[in-house]
Amino acid sequence: MVVMRLYLCEKPSQAKDIAAVLGAKRRGDGCWLGTDVTVTWCIGHLLETAPPDAYDARYKRWVLADLPIIPDKWKMTVKPRTASQYKAVKRLLGEADELIIATDADREGEMIARELVEHCRYRGPIRRLWLSALDDASIRKALAALKPGAETFSLYHSALGRSRADWLIGMNMSRLFTLLGRQSGYQGVLPVGRVQTPTLRLVVDRDRSIADFVPVAYWAIDVQLLHEGTAFTAQWRAASEVCDDQDRCLNQALAQQAAAAMMGAANARVIKLRTERMREVAPLPFDLGTLQEVCSKKLGLGAQETLDIAQALYETHKVITYPRSDCGYLPLSQHSEAPGILAALRQADPALNALHDHLEPQRRSRAWNDAKVSAHHGIIPTAAAKNLDRLVGKQRAVYTLIRARYLAQFLPNHEYDRTQADFDCAGEALRAVGKQIVEPGWKRALPEALAPTPNSAKVREVPAPQTLPNLKEGIDCAVANVQFKDLWTQPPKPFTEGDLIKAMKNVAKLVEDPLLKQKLKDTTGIGTEATRASIIQGLLDRGYLIKNGKALSATPAAFSLIDAVPRAIADPGTTAIWEQALDMVQSGEMSLEEFVTKQAAWMSKQVARCAGLSLSISGPASSAGRGATPWKNKRKPAKRKASTGAKRTAKPAGKA
Repeated sequence: MVVMRLYLCEKPSQAKDIAAVLGAKRRGDGCWLGTDVTVTWCIGHLLETAPPDAYDARYKRWVLADLPIIPDKWKMTVKPRTASQYKAVKRLLGEADELIIATDADREGEMIARELVEHCRYRGPIRRLWLSALDDASIRKALAALKPGAETFSLYHSALGRSRADWLIGMNMSRLFTLLGRQSGYQGVLPVGRVQTPTLRLVVDRDRSIADFVPVAYWAIDVQLLHEGTAFTAQWRAASEVCDDQDRCLNQALAQQAAAAMMGAANARVIKLRTERMREVAPLPFDLGTLQEVCSKKLGLGAQETLDIAQALYETHKVITYPRSDCGYLPLSQHSEAPGILAALRQADPALNALHDHLEPQRRSRAWNDAKVSAHHGIIPTAAAKNLDRLVGKQRAVYTLIRARYLAQFLPNHEYDRTQADFDCAGEALRAVGKQIVEPGWKRALPEALAPTPNSAKVREVPAPQTLPNLKEGIDCAVANVQFKDLWTQPPKPFTEGDLIKAMKNVAKLVEDPLLKQKLKDTTGIGTEATRASIIQGLLDRGYLIKNGKALSATPAAFSLIDAVPRAIADPGTTAIWEQALDMVQSGEMSLEEFVTKQAAWMSKQVARCAGLSLSISGPASSAGRGATPWKNKRKPAKRKASTGAKRTAKPAGKA
């Protein structure tokens, strides 16, 4: 008896790669055909949760009295744009004797496949292909280790619960606040979401902290010292009673007196010297959030741009593993593949020959830890990197960062000696800190170490640490120069996209309840690795956020909305409660129906509480008013010499 085995993939490119390995080389209608095997594909979600008017035509009009809208029986509809592919998949499901789900190996990928299985009423056996990379070797390895379908089914109910919770909030609260906005004269749509609204609150809170910031003056002194012809810099250390919590001197007169005293001194004596050997372990391979953060900082890339590049490196070039990972650790089973991957990387890029004598393929860094590997492992290069000439510009830069993190796992620790020297200069305390690299270690793999460019110094985030001369306790160093600096404390910096991704991951810091704080740590914050970039892009597209260079800021409509929505909607702690419940759905402790019923009851209370609010929106979110700032600094520093931190030679007290 001939059995038709159907492989259901998430994207056409993924289907093509799997079909090639399976020998399904003949093109059919929305599929690839082979001997007793067919490979078809989705194009993301082919189905979507039906809109409110699919349940009752009256919901086409937005009316306060109709809220809350809670479906009795949830409906799915076919996406019009990809309806032809849906028909092909439905036909093939009807013909299949066995189904292999080959969508992305995560919660969303499970839902993309399972919603079709349910909608098309497929009742045959199901197995799961769990892929982490799309090169031939990885596909063959996964095909030889298919999972039982029941093993991943709970991911579907968890994803479905998240989807329905998002629908309940999005449809009800967006309608509610849009209608309240219209009552106050605002004609735009005010979308509210389970993740986007807490994310928007992060930016609003940061902008307000910048606006409310009151600068404080402080004073510092740098003293240039000389020993055996080598110059180095020491910093004045004021008494703790005249300093703030960051050891900044707040007493101008005292600082001026200290500067004048040291100006008159010929030498500074070493009174204490301590050298400590420091060791830095290699950073973990990237998860997507960390990759987005680093690419924002080093390459100036947006979160969505980084994801798109990583996706191309995975799907098109097949030179990295699955990029939408929330985990930086690696399974021990993959350690045996390291020699082959390292050899392929060296062959593909001669620049890596400089690392040949330092790489240790048998080295097992902290990254290899089965206990910390989630559904996915860290983003690493594959052995498919034959010719990197195909990678240019931003793609090459992102790939190089990913490759460096992997190479770092097979290099020694970075080691340096940190020397701290304390001085007495005319009765004033000085401290100089020096760093001497002993073993470059894993930092040899960094892009700037492998291929330094003329601009390397320009992109350095902090000045290079100084190296101290050979000092001994009791010796005197000549005072060459004294620089008195009058400075202002600086407000928090606006978010960049990379900063915001990091804040979304580490949002536990904003939650006071210890149980919720821990839950947010366990669930890695708000949003997922796969959705955070699109959440930020959505806020930009809707005019809630704007970009000034790399900096993000909230628009007046964003401030008004965050002030108006119930605190629970904008509170990341609420997300923690939902994620906890979704975990219970995934583990079988709570049914999908119970979860959705609780969400609906909670939503009904929120609608009842907010229906009578009077909303005031400060201008349109996406028109000429966009970009206006709803605040100004309460106080700006008075104009005075060197207030921006410019250095000047110290003068005696009273003349500064």
